[in-house]
Amino acid sequence: MDVLTEEEIVDLDQDITKYKGAIVPGFINSHCHLELSHMLEQIPERTGLVEFVRSIIANRQANAEQILSAMYDADQKMFENGIVAVGDISNQVSSKEVKRKSKIHYHTFIEALGFNPERADAIMDHVRGIKQDFEPLPASIVPHAPYTVSPELFELIRKEAEKANAFISVHNQETDNENAFFENKSGGFLKLYEFLGMDISFFEATGKTSLQSWLPYIKEQKTLLVHNTVSKRADVIFAKEQNNHLYWCLCPQANLYIENTLPDVDLLMDEKVKITLGTDSLASNHQLNILSEMITLQKNKQVAFEKLLSWATINGAEFLELDKQLGTIEVGKKPGLNLIQLSAGFVIESDEVKKLI
Repeated sequence: MDVLTEEEIVDLDQDITKYKGAIVPGFINSHCHLELSHMLEQIPERTGLVEFVRSIIANRQANAEQILSAMYDADQKMFENGIVAVGDISNQVSSKEVKRKSKIHYHTFIEALGFNPERADAIMDHVRGIKQDFEPLPASIVPHAPYTVSPELFELIRKEAEKANAFISVHNQETDNENAFFENKSGGFLKLYEFLGMDISFFEATGKTSLQSWLPYIKEQKTLLVHNTVSKRADVIFAKEQNNHLYWCLCPQANLYIENTLPDVDLLMDEKVKITLGTDSLASNHQLNILSEMITLQKNKQVAFEKLLSWATINGAEFLELDKQLGTIEVGKKPGLNLIQLSAGFVIESDEVKKLI
């Protein structure tokens, strides 16, 4: 493949078809839950994260054939929506068949969940078994969220990642309840633990926000922070001081679906952090479409198209360590090509179109 200027194309003296819009690399969905695809439109919107988690626990079970069919359908629609790679969360091995046959590149993040420190070793043994079941597909063991992973389990996950030179992903600061739990052991998560029948009397508040409480456990490991809905400037500055290998994933449509709010995108841009985009799951979104996430951010946060494009392509490719093949249109790469037409809902500045076409 060659990348040519308009003048060089004219010199070829060939018939050329021109399109209005922007030809861009294939999209990278850096955060998805393919396993939950059968839950499309099953959970009410805008109930808040605590109630959402309760609904997932209560409703995620279904007929195995139905779950598999929904995953195949979601995978095909992501491909049709121009997605070429996905960082996908899994709690079991049910998605392996879909990923193995897919035209999309998947990296599976196998979630470890366990807030009781006494269970840390047993939980790690369990998720190691799932990772082994996913072989030879690429996968790594990751923490689910700060409120479901003990410091002891965080330590085991970090050691595992260091040994395998792996990158990890973690849900971060999706709701004010998460910060309240760590700051003073209050908020809606107390009801969630009660719902789960968990005794958390061992837990003591740190007096710090969630991010400032857990991030030191992973040290300098390359990490994707997902959602960041209520992350404040002090959190972002703290994170940058702690770890130079952080990426910040935004899933705006899921944030609106669950909490009816969006992260402070201006703050993240001001602090010049690496941003990627994700869709979350069909339990928290009406579609798995990175272009729709971009449009949502431009409409609600007035982010320039060129910035959104880097978040949707090269930044995600860099995090998933696929940037030698994907993420930009360059000689030697096979990134896939998408045509974004002006009717898609974007405001594309004329100088940006010149750079991209």
